[in-house]
Amino acid sequence: MHYSEAYNIDDLHRIARSRLPKVCYEFMAEGTEDNVALRNNREVFERIRLQPRMLVGVSKRTQQVTIHGKTFKSPFGIAPTGAAGLYGFDADVALARVAAKAGVPFVLSTASFVPLERITREVPDGTNWFQLYMAKEHEGAEKLILRARDAGYEALVVTTDIPVSAAREYNKRNGFEVPFKMRFGSMIDGAMHPRWMFGVFLRTLLDSGVPRLQNVDSNVGGRIVSKSLSDFRLQRDALNWSDMEWVRSIWPRKLYIKGIMTAADAREAERIGADGIFVSNHGGRQLDGAVSPMEVLPEIVAAVGGRLAIMTDSGFRRGTDIVKALALGANMVFLGRATLFGIAAGGEAGASRALELLRGEVDRTMGQLGVNSVHEISREHLVLDKTMFAKN
Repeated sequence: MHYSEAYNIDDLHRIARSRLPKVCYEFMAEGTEDNVALRNNREVFERIRLQPRMLVGVSKRTQQVTIHGKTFKSPFGIAPTGAAGLYGFDADVALARVAAKAGVPFVLSTASFVPLERITREVPDGTNWFQLYMAKEHEGAEKLILRARDAGYEALVVTTDIPVSAAREYNKRNGFEVPFKMRFGSMIDGAMHPRWMFGVFLRTLLDSGVPRLQNVDSNVGGRIVSKSLSDFRLQRDALNWSDMEWVRSIWPRKLYIKGIMTAADAREAERIGADGIFVSNHGGRQLDGAVSPMEVLPEIVAAVGGRLAIMTDSGFRRGTDIVKALALGANMVFLGRATLFGIAAGGEAGASRALELLRGEVDRTMGQLGVNSVHEISREHLVLDKTMFAKN
């Protein structure tokens, strides 16, 4: 099946799964432990139903949404995804280009295989944001923050929901690690996926060497020392809100705090001077059994809506999903796996197909719901499972 024959994100998912070695596919698609949170992220959308209005005239539909004075063509963007280069050659650059063409934001992960400066240099017309993983030790974080500032990133997105590493048991079984190493089993699996082996892995190897975390590697004695995933995760358990105050003090542009799942933490983000938040459970990849962002959106919107920009991610696959989040008060939705499926299925064109499909679904949902603009979408268009939102 060709990516152009995909009619939804699940189609792209199936193509991606067929083209990727197991070690790469599971790192992208799986959650943590028993995948309870991962499954719930999808199941929650089925418990929220849409209630349309008729004969209201929907011939002037527009998906435009304005965040902090900047207008985007659609109410969704591309979320930060670590190790995206495992799924397509120069995947992060391709995703940034796709987002720029679609008129939506792109968030580069700290755990990218390309230097952060490449994105703003090669895609200067895009809305480029940088996602920061940081440890208690501020020296390394400050270097990254200043690099992002000097490279021209418009916003900093600080991920907070990784105080300790998740139990991603599939990574241990598959021998997944960064810098990426081809073990015997993965070599056999790679050989069974020649399109990936030659089009992604070997092409990357010839172009820039073994895939590694280029934004956090250290320069020691004039040589690059590649950090492993375990090195990358040290000291995060000591982080607290004073560290976010420090980030706010040195970052001069828009600041978003990612991983917020309670009204109390949303108010803390407001207190330290953040411009917005990402309501997120890390795509079901951290705390298994965690609630879905959709289940806590109403209380968070009630706490800080109208004062902070409220973004959300985790589990979004359909235009109806996006519209439901907007109806609950989110200002914008971000998708990670959806565009990675596109990258794996067809490179840059596949990722563009993913955004095209989502844009079409949002437009169709708006028309069928009876609204002409994103701003008209509200909770009046939803029928909610009362037990799901017991706090509200």
